[in-house]
Amino acid sequence: MEARILWQTRSPTPSLPRGCKVKHHSPAVLAVLTRTPGSSTLTEVTEKRNASNWTDKLPGLTRKTVYNDSWFAELAINYLSQRFQDATGLRNSKRGYESLTQTATDTWQRFSPIQQHGVVLQSLDRAIPRPILNMIRIVLPESTFKREYFAAFTTLFFAWLVGPSEVRESEFNGKKEKNVVHIKKCRFLEETNCAGMCTNLCKIPSQTFIMHSLGMPVDMVPSKYSHSATICMAGHTGIRIKSLYVAQS
Repeated sequence: MEARILWQTRSPTPSLPRGCKVKHHSPAVLAVLTRTPGSSTLTEVTEKRNASNWTDKLPGLTRKTVYNDSWFAELAINYLSQRFQDATGLRNSKRGYESLTQTATDTWQRFSPIQQHGVVLQSLDRAIPRPILNMIRIVLPESTFKREYFAAFTTLFFAWLVGPSEVRESEFNGKKEKNVVHIKKCRFLEETNCAGMCTNLCKIPSQTFIMHSLGMPVDMVPSKYSHSATICMAGHTGIRIKSLYVAQS
């Protein structure tokens, strides 16, 4: 079954959760386009319309990132891929990140959006023992330390899944905290290049899992233009699907 997403928001520009304002820098100029003699207006209009498609890439993003995964990264990727396959019942013979993205593609094609959320949650439940999650929730109550710790932990131990990232500062309840993770180019988003897979197989189930298992509200905002993503550890999670693909610096 092919799952399709109906974007229900009228506004293409989302807002980060209250209390979490990420500082943005002015975007760099990538290129300057000029009209060549004899170019037609119809061609220009067609190019502008095509540029809004999800699969279109900026000139600087046409080269795919090459990863040299360590033994730990390979172990983690294969472990998560196997748990994903266990939850979906879909198997493939591929290895490494290719196996993970193949399972994600098969899941997106055969399950409805709600079912996709469910199988990812099952995968995460299988991957991380429940006693460990309960202990983390008890030992680390909601606090500045917890938000900053989770942000730092993500950058250090999840590069194999999402790619290189860095901790950024934001303002939360009138105070500055290092509770934001900026992913320079999300590995999963770059590999799949699909809005539906990003939303239903990563964003929504991940936010739900982290909130209910660790008591940490998280908001993940990906960008279709640069394949970057911002994760705010003080966000407001929700099940409503919104058009969150906006340019991030």
